[in-house]
Amino acid sequence: MQKIETPAADGAAPPASGQQGLAALTLAAIGVVYGDIGTSPLYTVKEIFAPHTGVPLDAANLIGAVSTILWALMLVVTLKYVVLILRADNHGEGGGLALTALAARAVEQRPALRRGLLLLGVFGATLFYGDSLITPAISVLGAMEGLEVLTPALKPYVVPATVAILIGLFTMQRFGTAVVGRFFGPIIVLWFAVLGAVGAWHIAQQPAILAAFNPLHAWAFLASRGWHLFAAVGAIVLALTGAEALYADMGHFGRRPIQIAWTGLVLPGLALNYLGQGALLMGDPSAIQNPFYRQFPEAWLLPALVLATMAAIIASQAVISGAYSLTKQAIGLGFLPRMRVRYTSAREMGQIYMPGVNWALLVGVLAVVLFFRSSSALASAYGIAVTLTMMITTVLTYFVVREGWRMPAPVAIGATAFFLCIDALLVAGCAIKFLDGGWFPLALGLALFVLMSTWRRGRELLMDSIRRDGLVLKDFIAQLDPRSVNRAERTAVYAVADPDTVPQALLHNLKHNQVLHARNVILTVRFHDVPWVPMEGRVDVQALDHGFWRVQVNYGFMNTPDVPKALELTASHGLAVPLFETSYFLSRETVVPTPGGGMADWREKLFATMSQNAGGVVEFFRLPGNAVVELGTRVPI
Repeated sequence: MQKIETPAADGAAPPASGQQGLAALTLAAIGVVYGDIGTSPLYTVKEIFAPHTGVPLDAANLIGAVSTILWALMLVVTLKYVVLILRADNHGEGGGLALTALAARAVEQRPALRRGLLLLGVFGATLFYGDSLITPAISVLGAMEGLEVLTPALKPYVVPATVAILIGLFTMQRFGTAVVGRFFGPIIVLWFAVLGAVGAWHIAQQPAILAAFNPLHAWAFLASRGWHLFAAVGAIVLALTGAEALYADMGHFGRRPIQIAWTGLVLPGLALNYLGQGALLMGDPSAIQNPFYRQFPEAWLLPALVLATMAAIIASQAVISGAYSLTKQAIGLGFLPRMRVRYTSAREMGQIYMPGVNWALLVGVLAVVLFFRSSSALASAYGIAVTLTMMITTVLTYFVVREGWRMPAPVAIGATAFFLCIDALLVAGCAIKFLDGGWFPLALGLALFVLMSTWRRGRELLMDSIRRDGLVLKDFIAQLDPRSVNRAERTAVYAVADPDTVPQALLHNLKHNQVLHARNVILTVRFHDVPWVPMEGRVDVQALDHGFWRVQVNYGFMNTPDVPKALELTASHGLAVPLFETSYFLSRETVVPTPGGGMADWREKLFATMSQNAGGVVEFFRLPGNAVVELGTRVPI
C-alpha cells in the first residue's frame, strides 16, 4: 500500500488528497484497492454451481445466483463500506487497527470494554494475514488455470507456473513498487473494461439474464435452497472478498477517489461480467468447467490469460503491501515486537519492505498452493477470515457511531443489527467449509492472536517490573551531588520505557565508568492510538535539575520513527542535542520468566523468546550506529 509523502516529512501526515489531483488518486485507487475483488470473477460463478453446493445448473438458478451476487455487492460493498464505513476515518486513516483505535478512544472511560475492543480488533487484524496467504494463491492459481482451457495438455504445468510466478513476485518485493505501481492503475482499468465488454457481449446473446436485477430473484434463490443455503452463500461470498480493502486503503487515497472508482468503473465492470457469465451458461451449460475463460473466443484466450495473470499479480501485490502496513501499525500500537523495516522509496514513505514478513508470507503462500493445488480447493478455505473480519468491523463501527459520534440509539442499533444479520449469514455460509480448509485461516489467525496478545501483556508486565524494582528519577536527581561525579562534556540520551525511573544504563555508566554527562536526556518514545502526530506535537520537553532533561517523542502508528531528527526540535525548548557530540545509551532487557507471575509459564517463555529476537532499537528508531552503547540488564516478570 502506498502513501505519498514529501521527503522531509519525517513520518508526518502526508498532504491532503485534494492536492494530489482527484483523477490521479482515483486511477491509483483502482490499481491498488480493487485488485482483490476484481479477480473474483475468475472463480466465483464456477464455485456456486460446484457439486458440493447442491445448486442445479438451470436458467432459474442462474438468474437467482447472479441476482444474489449483484445485491450482495450493493448491500455489503456499496451500502456498508462505500457509503457508511468509509465515514469512520481515524484522522484520515482506515482499516482494522485504525478503526480499533477509534472505537477504543470512544469508550476510554470504560477500561474493561476498551481492552475487550482492542483485543477484538487485533483478532480481526490477525485474520488479515490468513487472507494475505490465500489471496495470492487463489488469484494466481485461478489465472493459471486458463492454461487448461488453452489445451488440457498444459494442466500439469498450472501449479509449477503458479509457484514460479509467486516466487518471482515475492523476490521482487525488496526493490519496492515505485516503478511497477505506476502501471497498476492502467492495467486494472483495462481489466475492468474487458470484464464489462465481454460480459455485455454475452448479455446481448441472452438478455433474459437481466432479470437478475430484480432482488426478488435473489430472495427466491436463497429461500429455495433449504439446508443447502449455507453452501450456496459460502460460494457467493467469494464475490465480496477484497471489500475490506476499500476501508483499509482510505488513508492512502482518500474517501472520494475510492467511492468514484467503485461507482464509476469497478461495480459496473463486475456486474456486467457476472451477468455475462450467467448469460453464457444459459446458452451453453457445458461452459461451467471454466465460465470466466469460456466467455472469450478461442483467439482471445491467450491475451485474456496474460491480462488475468497481471491482474492476479496486482491483487497479490496489494495484499502483500497491506501485510507490511498492518505489521508496522501493530508494532506502533504495541502488539508486535520491533521488526526490520526498509523504506524502498525516497519520496513515498508508505512504500516499505519487511524482509521477515515477506519471506514468512512466501513460505506460507507456497505451502497453500502445494497443499490445495487448485482454486476450487482453495475456495473452501477462502472467505471465513474475510467474513469474520467484516463482522468485527460492524461491531467496532457501532461503538464509533454510538459512543463516538453520539448517534441516536435506534439508528445505531438498527443499522448494526441489519448488517450483523448479513454478516452472520456470510459467516455461517463459510463456516460449513471449516473441515474442507476453512480451519486454515482461523488457525493462523488464532496463532497470531496468541503471539500479539502475549507480546502486549508481556510488555505490560515488563513495565510493572521496571517500575517496581527501579529507582525514582526525581529522588535520584534530588540526592545527586554533581561535584562528586566526573562530568563528560557531551550529551547522553537514555532511551527508556518508563520516564519516571532511573535508566539501568545510567546506573551502569555511573557504576562502571564513574562518569556523568553534562546533559542527560531521559528519552521516551510513545506511539499514540492515532495514525499521525504532526511535527508541532512531536516532542514534549521538561527541564530537570543538574543537567537532566526529560523528553517524550510522540508518534502515531502510521508515522515513521526517526529519533535524531525529532531531537533536533528540542532546540526551541532550550535543549541542544548536537549530532556529533551525543551518545545513545540503551538498556537491553533480558526477560527472566518466573513461576506464578502475571501470565502462564508457557506465555512468559514465549514472550521471553519474542523479546530476545525482537528487532534492534538502533535500526527501528534510526539511531546513528556509531554513537550507540548498549548495556544489558535482567528483568524478571
